[in-house]
Amino acid sequence: MGLQNRLGRLALTAVTAIILLQSKPISAETAPAVEDTLRAPQHAIAMHGEPLLPADFSNPGYVNPNAPQGGIVHIGILGSFDTLNPMIIKGQPAAGLRDFLYESLLIRGLDEPFTLYGHIAERIEVPEDRSAITFHLHPKARFSDGHPIDADDVLFSWMTLRDHGRPNHRAYYKKVNKAIRLSDRSVRFELEPGDRELPLIMGLMPVLPSHLLDEESFQKTTLEAPVGSGPYIIERIDPGRSLTYKRDPNWWANDLPATRGRFNFDQVKYQYYRDDAAMLEAFKSGKIDLRVEDDPGRWAEGYGKHTKKDSKLVRQEFDIGLPAGMNALAFNTRREIFAAPRVREAIIHLLDFKWINQNLYHGLYERTQSFFERSKLSTFQRPADAREKALLKDFPDAVSPEIMAGTYKMPETDGSGRNRRNWRKAIKLLGEAGYELKDGRLINTATGKQLAFEILAGSTRNERLFLAFSRDLAKIGIDARVRIVDSAQYQSRIKTYDYDMIQTRWPSSLSPGNEQIFRWSSELADREGTFNFAGVKNPAVDAMIKAMLAARDTEDFVAAVRALDRVLLSGHYVVPLFHLPKQWIGYWTRLRQPEKTSLFGYQLDTWWDAAAESR
Repeated sequence: MGLQNRLGRLALTAVTAIILLQSKPISAETAPAVEDTLRAPQHAIAMHGEPLLPADFSNPGYVNPNAPQGGIVHIGILGSFDTLNPMIIKGQPAAGLRDFLYESLLIRGLDEPFTLYGHIAERIEVPEDRSAITFHLHPKARFSDGHPIDADDVLFSWMTLRDHGRPNHRAYYKKVNKAIRLSDRSVRFELEPGDRELPLIMGLMPVLPSHLLDEESFQKTTLEAPVGSGPYIIERIDPGRSLTYKRDPNWWANDLPATRGRFNFDQVKYQYYRDDAAMLEAFKSGKIDLRVEDDPGRWAEGYGKHTKKDSKLVRQEFDIGLPAGMNALAFNTRREIFAAPRVREAIIHLLDFKWINQNLYHGLYERTQSFFERSKLSTFQRPADAREKALLKDFPDAVSPEIMAGTYKMPETDGSGRNRRNWRKAIKLLGEAGYELKDGRLINTATGKQLAFEILAGSTRNERLFLAFSRDLAKIGIDARVRIVDSAQYQSRIKTYDYDMIQTRWPSSLSPGNEQIFRWSSELADREGTFNFAGVKNPAVDAMIKAMLAARDTEDFVAAVRALDRVLLSGHYVVPLFHLPKQWIGYWTRLRQPEKTSLFGYQLDTWWDAAAESR
């Protein structure tokens, strides 16, 4: 089916007239006039406040604009891949496709919470109420095959991702009320009201080549090298084992201000490993150049001293300005055993973080106290202010007094392994929920059944943590079993919420937005494939997300996020675990990095090969 016929089914409305894209593209001259309710074209848009960089900026502050180009970097990846299509849920896509091959209309500034700068769309127009966004495409924008990027590509991408893309894309892009083709290089999207983040979400939409894809081919997995508009093309494919990207010498955006000093390696090679121990040994032998570490044991003792030619293996801690997010054991509240909040609260008291941290993780972790830990969005040790209280006034029972007052903290222990005070507190809470201790077993007095559940895992990586936790649960008569299944079965079960408890992580930014719907919305709680792993159905949560998305200024936004944090913590939906205080990177010194690290921490695309400096 041809592009114009596909787009012909898409109604594109300008003011009150409806135009159908049929066999002949609509030009700027033939399109009906659109009432100008927009501000002057902008070079950038910030979620709150103004963009950090002016329209005439030369480069971001976290790059070396004079970084030399050349060389190769080898990156290790755990697992495998079976598709080069990252836009659908089928298959396991290869690493790097969204970073190096597919570009979005706008590009993110990494020294700001959420600001987007012009890229494929060099200018944008957004009304004050953010009810629409108009993209004016860069005249130089090209796919790697030389085909210009035009309005048809943008409209095809939106329509196809809305109807056939990943669940988050479908949810976001269905919020577009109208799509208007203003000219070959201008497209306007009119949006659902009340969600001020939507213009930015549309700016992050990947742009697909409509001259090469149709709705049918888009939905297929493939191992044929796709065509994108990014800085790299795929040079070599070894299915499931490695993928090599080659820098495109004709990349259209090579010297734009937002990309200057980035994407410096001639080649980026991802090598896949089935086993993390084997991948670590490959790194120490120099077969891998860089490794992001999150295991305290390996960081403390697993690297050693290694040299290769003129390069040394080093470890470095990078400051990072993003929230730590929530790493936790999630209760599946869809299950009857975890339906009662008191049961969940009791189990939270039974995690002996201090003992686990000292004995399993060299004492290097910090306890997570908030869904937005390590940021101004966290409620830890912060009492609710007047704005938060106003948001929560219609939900008087949604937040516990301690959490409202900012005095709550996760239960503490002395690290001895004898958690008696918390055991007593847990037994009291469980008694209020209808359980009693009989013959060493915690029994539901109504059903006569022992409190028992399964901790499901897709690998053995955190087995020691799960076993330590289950041993502590057993001390008050709870039967918690650890079950490890293969990766495919694990993914299938979490997609359908077929588990009692899992470990998961919800990462966070300084500008949380629509992704919170996908994690906590009552409407999506029973829809397969979301990140609402805990099954949260709470009208206060829904209301706080709505307030967060509608916030017009920073103060209202921060108040809404903190109110959401308080409601989630009060619901005891997870057993919060721990986080790293900084970002840990091991690398070989033949790699170089900019003097300044971005707010988002280490970024591979800002580094370069030292050998290129002498060329």
